[in-house]
This record gives sequence, C-alpha cells and structure tokens, in this order.
Amino acid sequence: MSRLASVLLLLALSPLAGAARTGSAPPGVRPDGTVTSPAISVPYSDLASPEARALFPRLLAEGAKAPPITAPIAGSRAFYDRMNGDRAARMEKRYPVHIRTATIAGVRVDVVLPTQGIAPAKRHRVLINLHGGAFLWGAGSGGLVESIPIASVGRIKVITVDYRQGPEHTFPAASDDVEAVYRALLKRYRPQDIGIYGCSAGGILTAESVARFIHDGVPVPGAIGTFCGSLLDLTGDSSWIAPLLNGQGVPTHRLGFGDLPYFRGADPRDPLVQPGLSPALLAKFPPTLLITGTRDMAMSSEVRSQALLQRAGVEAELHVWEGMWHSFFSDPELPESRQAYRTIVDFFDRHLGHRPSDRRHRAPDRTP
Repeated sequence: MSRLASVLLLLALSPLAGAARTGSAPPGVRPDGTVTSPAISVPYSDLASPEARALFPRLLAEGAKAPPITAPIAGSRAFYDRMNGDRAARMEKRYPVHIRTATIAGVRVDVVLPTQGIAPAKRHRVLINLHGGAFLWGAGSGGLVESIPIASVGRIKVITVDYRQGPEHTFPAASDDVEAVYRALLKRYRPQDIGIYGCSAGGILTAESVARFIHDGVPVPGAIGTFCGSLLDLTGDSSWIAPLLNGQGVPTHRLGFGDLPYFRGADPRDPLVQPGLSPALLAKFPPTLLITGTRDMAMSSEVRSQALLQRAGVEAELHVWEGMWHSFFSDPELPESRQAYRTIVDFFDRHLGHRPSDRRHRAPDRTP
C-alpha cells in the first residue's frame, strides 16, 4: 500500500473523520462488535423513486397504527384485511383480472385470471401464490395483492392458497395444505410447468413447501420465488437495522420464527422449518428468485439464502431494490413495484417448461 493510501485509510477509520462525516459524536464500539450511538439521523435514499419518497412517510404513519403481533387475532386480521383490500382494489384498476373462489383438495383458493386472456404459450402453466402475513393474516385480500399484477402482467393463471395459519394452527399445517393443493395440480400440470412464489411468510412457506416435497418424494416445481422471506429465520444485520431505517428504532429483541404462534412447538433446527440448514436438501431445489429491499428486515436472510443455494449448485437470482421496505411491491403505484412484477414474470417465463435434466445448474460451490 502506498504512503498516500495508508494516510487516507487511517483518516477514514479515525474517530475524528467519523465525527466529521456524521455531524455528531462518534459511535462507540463494544468488544463484541456492537456499535452504539447517542443519536442518529438517516436520510431516505436518494436512489429510490420520487413516488417511493412521497409514500414512505405515509407508510410509516400507517404502520404505527398496526396492532402488535401479540394483539387479539380478530383485530389484527381486520386491520390487514382493510389495508390489503384497498391495495387489491387499486391493483384491479391497473391490472384487470377475473377472480373466482374455488376449493382444491379441500383447501380454499382464489383463482386469478388475466382479463386479456392467458398467453397461448402459458395455457399449460400455472403459478401458485402463498400470501404473506406472519402466518397469522393475509388470507383472501393479501393473496390477491400478490396475485393480481402477476396474473395480468404475465398473462398466466395464478392460484393463491388460503393455507391454515396460527394461532389456531401450528407447523406443519400450512405445508400440509400447500402439498395437498400441489399434488392435486400435478394431476393436470407437469411439475416443470408449475411455479410457486410468496412474500414474507409466503416466501418462507414457499421454501418450506419445496423442502416438504423433497422429503415426501414429490417432484419439485419448475421454479420458485421467495420474496422478503426465504430459507432461514430473520437474522443478520438487516434484522436490527431495518427497524431503525423504518422509524421503529433498533429493537431490543428482533422478530424471529420463535415469536410467531404458528411455529409454537416446532424445532427451529428442523430443515423443514429452515431448509437453509440442510445443504443436501438445497441441492435438490429448483431455480429460485429472491427479492428484497435495503430497508427490509429480511434482506440479510435473502442474501444468505441466495449464497447457500448457489453453494448447493442451484441457480439463484437475487434482486435488491434500493430504499425499499418489506413487501414494497404491495403498493402498485411505485415504479419499483412495476419493476418487481416484470422481474417475477420474466423469471418464471425463462424457467418454467424445462425438464429437470434440462436445467443448467452449475457445479456446487465448495468454498467454506
């Protein structure tokens, strides 16, 4: 390293330089690496769209009214049904679809079809959506929020599943329901013509469902998408930093699977709960799309999940949107949301229809 480079590096790491950059007292660092600061002010990203900049403060104000995860379930479901119902209505104006309720293998579903008709090349394909909602809410309107734009933009049939949730039900009830629906669809569709995707709890359940298929000897789907929740519990830097960036402060206890009633009594080390803990299981996963944002509490989980999939030799495509929060594409007015819809559609277009032997999985990464 040159003398000039050494001087610049020392200046960059010095407390004086840190104080000059932040405009406040320098942070403290504990022996375990914890960084503390008496005060902090973080501007919103200047790389996000003007629409996101305008919406972000309103979302924080609305989020402050949300019931805590420990609140009575009826009130929480009513709150999120109103929120998702409004979003779904706005989506239908932009993305016209036909919606009908049905039952598949004893499980309630909503079938979402594009008004302009299914594209000829996709008449033999179907997408399964698994809605978000902390495994507590999101059935119905929450599933429509995730299904309407994809069905319309992709001109493909989307079936959103009303799987069993907590607190009334516990793991593996949701996986049971998804497998039942999937097995029924396998009577009409080839596995390579089926895609599964979900956001938040739905992203986690997508990974858990594929793990369950592998465990039970059921052919895996052609491709999957795990958005704002993936193969692992919510850990890493983003589980601490995202709440701060979203106006909630650094949590004293980060939210994880153990806080969700659905996982009551489940073994957190079970690969059917966290598939990312089993390299052998991951090696059998189909191509996977991962989506997150820099203000998403699940970003670290998504980043780590992609690395684990690639290490197992699976094609895993990660997209991170600057300034975006958890489940950002639930708001259809954002340019970032439109980009996400197109990314999802393009991914499934590229990967569905291929036989497993046709997939171009690269060799596993053996780097420790």
